[in-house]
Amino acid sequence: MELKELKNLLSEFSENVSFEYDLKKKNWFNIGGKSKVFYRAENLKELVNFIKKLKGREKIFILGAGSNTLMTDNLFDGIVIKLNKNFNNISLLGEDIVIAGGAVQDRVLSNFAINNNLSGFEFLSCIPGTIGGGIRMNAGCFGKEFKDILLSIQAIDHLGNVITLPAKEIKFEYRKNNLSDDLIFLSASFKGVKGNEKDIKNLTNELKLKKEKAQPTRIKTSGSTFKNPLSQTKKKVWELIKESVPLDKSFGDAYISNKHCNFFVNKGNATFEDMTNLIDYVRKKVFENTGISLEKEIKILE
Repeated sequence: MELKELKNLLSEFSENVSFEYDLKKKNWFNIGGKSKVFYRAENLKELVNFIKKLKGREKIFILGAGSNTLMTDNLFDGIVIKLNKNFNNISLLGEDIVIAGGAVQDRVLSNFAINNNLSGFEFLSCIPGTIGGGIRMNAGCFGKEFKDILLSIQAIDHLGNVITLPAKEIKFEYRKNNLSDDLIFLSASFKGVKGNEKDIKNLTNELKLKKEKAQPTRIKTSGSTFKNPLSQTKKKVWELIKESVPLDKSFGDAYISNKHCNFFVNKGNATFEDMTNLIDYVRKKVFENTGISLEKEIKILE
C-alpha cells in the first residue's frame, strides 16, 4: 500500500505507529535505514485489530532484541512490529511450568527460573534474544535448544487469529522449525525441573563464563553469522572459516571478530552492503575450499 493509504488505515493507532522510522539503533549491528511503518504493539486486543486491518497486504517483520538481525540501509517496504510491555510478563504455573511473553528476554527467563529453583533454563542466560525470536529459530547453545524445554506456544496468524500449538506438534530442527513465517509469537509455556538454587546458579555462571571466553561482547556484532553444517561435516563453522578465509579480510568497517571468526563486527560505520559483502565473501571462500555451502543464522531484513 502507498504510505498515504497506510496513514489513513492506521490512524486509530497513531500513538503507537511511526512512519519512515529509523531502524539503525534497533539492532546490535547498528546498521540500517528506515521502515515504512514501525508499530509498537501494547496489548493483544490492539495487535489483533492492527493485523486484521492489514488483511495480509503488507510484509511484516517482528523485531525482538535485534540481536541477530541485519537491516537494509534502504527503506524496508513493510511493517516492523515491536511487542511492548504487555508481552513482557513471566508467571509460574504450578511448581515447574513457566509462562513467558514473546517479548521477554531469554536471560530474564533464565533468572526467573533460578529464583524459582528450576533447572533446564541455564543456557538461556547466554542467548541475547527474546522468547519470540528463540522459538522462531529454535535458538540454543552448549547442547541445549528451545525445543528441549518448550511445552506450547500462543501465536497470532496474518489474519488476526489467535492459536495455541503444543510443542509436540511442531517439527523442530537445528536452528529452525516448520512454523509459518506469518506467525507472531505472543507467549510460550516451558517445563523445568525442580532443583537446587545453588547448583542452578553455578551451572548458569559456568556457561556465561564459557561464552565470555569464546565470544566477543559489548561490540557491534550480531551473534553467530552462519549455522553449523551438521549434516556435512563434524567441524564447527568457525573451523571451516578459519581454514578457508584470511581473517583480516574486511569490507569497509565490516570485519571478522578476532575472538570468534563466525562473529562479524561493525567497527564503526559499516553499511548493509559492507556486511553483506563480507558474508558473501566468507560463504564463497568456504565453499571453494571445502565444497560446503554455509547457511546464514542471522536474519536479513531487506
